Amino acid sequence: MGERCEGGMDIRSYIDPQGRKPFNAWFDCLQDSRAKAAIKRRLDLFLRGGWGDTRYCRGGVWEMRFDLGPGHRVYFGRDGGSIVLLLGGGDKASQKRDLDRAVEAWQDYVEQTR
Repeated sequence: MGERCEGGMDIRSYIDPQGRKPFNAWFDCLQDSRAKAAIKRRLDLFLRGGWGDTRYCRGGVWEMRFDLGPGHRVYFGRDGGSIVLLLGGGDKASQKRDLDRAVEAWQDYVEQTR
């Protein structure tokens, strides 16, 4: 990730202190091709400034919700008006743990960039 569309969002992946990208690792391991396609479509919508089914969770973290399969989620933070930072992903079954990790990642990002 690291794309931008004129008038839309700049989408980046969070890089943890060990140099890993949790969102990319999660996405690369997804076996469900329909889910991967839906997530790519949603990220394309973000590039154009559209939000789709999103909601604020807590601690600076938002989630994109996908109504297919096990209820996939993509967690992200917003840095300013045009940057979306992908923090991680998961599904409904692991939502609490995934959200906790995303909040920790967001806090780390904020500390490193401020």
